Amino acid sequence: MEKTKKNVDWKREIKEWVLITIGVLILAIATRAFLEPNHIAGGGVLGIAIVLHHYIPLSVGLLTWIMNIILFIIAFAVIGPQFGAKTIYASFSLAASIWILDRVLDPSWMVTNNLLLATIFGTLLSGVGMGIVFNQNSSTGGTDILAKIINKFVHMDIGKALLIVDFLVTVGAGCTFGLEVGMYSLLSVIINCTTIDTVINGLNMCKSIMVISCEKEKISEFIIEELERGCTIFDGKGGYSGQNTNILFTVLDRKQFVRLKKYIKQVDPRAFITVNDAREVLGEGFKNIIEE
Repeated sequence: MEKTKKNVDWKREIKEWVLITIGVLILAIATRAFLEPNHIAGGGVLGIAIVLHHYIPLSVGLLTWIMNIILFIIAFAVIGPQFGAKTIYASFSLAASIWILDRVLDPSWMVTNNLLLATIFGTLLSGVGMGIVFNQNSSTGGTDILAKIINKFVHMDIGKALLIVDFLVTVGAGCTFGLEVGMYSLLSVIINCTTIDTVINGLNMCKSIMVISCEKEKISEFIIEELERGCTIFDGKGGYSGQNTNILFTVLDRKQFVRLKKYIKQVDPRAFITVNDAREVLGEGFKNIIEE
């Protein structure tokens, strides 16, 4: 049994690293195809690199790589070694991916030169990539580190500190590339935050289910044996009938819920079911609460 558990953990670890890589590649493509060629600096180290690229004859990927090294050195000195291997991997693989794309693609190539289209599609893509990375308990480093440094010395909320840093990046974009580009960069920050939250919530979304049925034994056995999930049975009392009853509670992913609904329809078509969205579930069988 112990060996099986280790194998499952190993598979999960590989899956997380693969998803981080996919998220990083999506973010790199969004940056090179939409944001970088249109000078849209929507916050973060990538935004700073896009602004600096206008003044320094180095590629955005290389500038990102250099800044991440500097930030990690400062972070280790000021905050301590609190940044995991996944964050370090995501940060430097992102810089490497953009650097490779800069070398492979023509410098003038872009999907569109329409600022609005570039802002919307580039930011949506980058938000999806960052959401995937964040969902694996990792990050792309960068301004996250600056926000934590500000938090340490100024005691400002990390979220507010991150917003201030990203806002300053958009101001830099406005001063460098013009007011219109600066406004589009600010729009990019807003869209990015919303997209990241949507992606994370979507990836973690489960169904919280309550069932009242006279076939509770069969249904609970199906949940435990077939769906390999746990369930809890509460004692209840009908408000109209006054009869004692049982309420079965469980949390399932979407596919498992579809299977459960079909099974309940077979064994007890008169069952009463309530379903709610559970945006995040911590505990056995789901995300480990220790990782939070």
